[in-house]
Amino acid sequence: METLAYAILGDLISRSVSFTLDRCYHRWRRAGGMEDAPQRLRRVLLRLEVVVEEADRRRLTNHAMLRQLQLMREGVYRGYYLLSAIKRQGVHEVSSLRDRSRSSLASSLFNPAKRLCTVSARTTLASTAPEDTGREGEAESELQEMVAGLERMASDMKELVVFLSCYPPARREPYSGHLWLENRMFGREVEQEKIISFLLGPEPAGAEGPGVLPVIGRPRVGKSTLVEHVCLDERVRGHFSLIVFFGQGDIEDGKLSPHLGDNGTIKYRDLDPAGKSLVVIELAGDVDEQTWWGRTLSALRGRRTTPVSKIIVTSRSEKIASFGTTQALELKSLPREAYWYFFKTIAFGSMGAEDQPELASVCMEMADLLNRCFISANLFGCLLRANPCSQFWRRVLHGVRQYIQMHILRFGDHPCDLLLMNGRPIYLWRLPKTDTVLTAYHTYEACSSQEHDLPKITLNEVHVGSAKPRGKKFEVVAWRSGIPPYYSYMMSCRVQTSSSFLRVPPMNKQIQHRQLNSV
Repeated sequence: METLAYAILGDLISRSVSFTLDRCYHRWRRAGGMEDAPQRLRRVLLRLEVVVEEADRRRLTNHAMLRQLQLMREGVYRGYYLLSAIKRQGVHEVSSLRDRSRSSLASSLFNPAKRLCTVSARTTLASTAPEDTGREGEAESELQEMVAGLERMASDMKELVVFLSCYPPARREPYSGHLWLENRMFGREVEQEKIISFLLGPEPAGAEGPGVLPVIGRPRVGKSTLVEHVCLDERVRGHFSLIVFFGQGDIEDGKLSPHLGDNGTIKYRDLDPAGKSLVVIELAGDVDEQTWWGRTLSALRGRRTTPVSKIIVTSRSEKIASFGTTQALELKSLPREAYWYFFKTIAFGSMGAEDQPELASVCMEMADLLNRCFISANLFGCLLRANPCSQFWRRVLHGVRQYIQMHILRFGDHPCDLLLMNGRPIYLWRLPKTDTVLTAYHTYEACSSQEHDLPKITLNEVHVGSAKPRGKKFEVVAWRSGIPPYYSYMMSCRVQTSSSFLRVPPMNKQIQHRQLNSV
């Protein structure tokens, strides 16, 4: 009996020791895997980025290859975003980034303070509460899953690399990453090829009139830029002998002269007068869908010279989808990871973001605040790149955060949405403290031919205080685009002396106080 007890006790001790050693071994393996995973992720991202950059320099026409490249781009953006998140907040907080990124500024239209807390939560370091420790497993699983997925994608791209060599280079590009992004349209490769496929495609059987493609999207999302790049494509210019742009006012009454160029702006003209023509119509506001479109389409169909073959209609309104003979193309804002990649490249320029984690952390928080606006990305990216100092970057970040919080508390909306979407005035942020308040009450575009009439003062100069406005009303250049159609984005501003406009309404203060206490 005593022998049996010793045997059972020895077996229990052996099992306990084995269990303890096994747990220690798995913990060591997991820790080693977590330390090795970022390095593996960085290596596979470099492999994928080489292929994507090489593909961007070639004229691809195969739709399956384009879809595969788009998946690779999205994987690269998510991978670099995750690497930056790991450096910024630590691995145990990465999983919470996905949950916070899904929350929107529009999560509560009734409660502005709740929306402010959403923005603050997305851009503040997560707490290290005990329950966050349980998220380590989820963060580890997410990281390992992404690395494994990208490694599988990299291993499957051998055929893609072979096919890429069959396509000739499209253009010669600058060697610097930020020059590459600043001088090309970013993130719209798939949409561009969809429009080109529509334009070059055959006419539908039994079609009575020209094919119509509606392009819809929010203001400043890139509709005009996308269409301009499509019309500059060599394939499109080889297919049409005439490309004409019409504004809403050019054909308001539906009457057109015998020559299309007399009403609109000729973007391209070939010597062949008997060829086909492409018409692009840009609508700035709402129109009477049935009456206006019926008269316009009838006028375009009545062309005797250079018959209209295809029509592209761009608008902010989803109502124009009914104009199309094919499904409308909707342009949406960039995904969060793609926007971060774009903003990071603009802000760091030729500097390496990998070697400056403090600046990268500030840059990542700034990108979360800008509401995925292209103009803001270029505006603040260039401002930060001009002064690569951590103290300056943090001052800018603090000022922008307060600027956005003030607008959300007072008006219940992000300043970009207030001015661009709704045409409502906003207050301009400035780095030096002053008693005067600057408001921007109108924004508009100016083409490159009006360059000599544009004001000399820029919005960044107003932000840092290097230029002072003269008079009660003044104009500033918010940003000059370096890609077609080379628009300059202008703001009409006013000077106000009372700082009472910046005070948060008492009701909003109470809502904010209660909301912050409940978080």
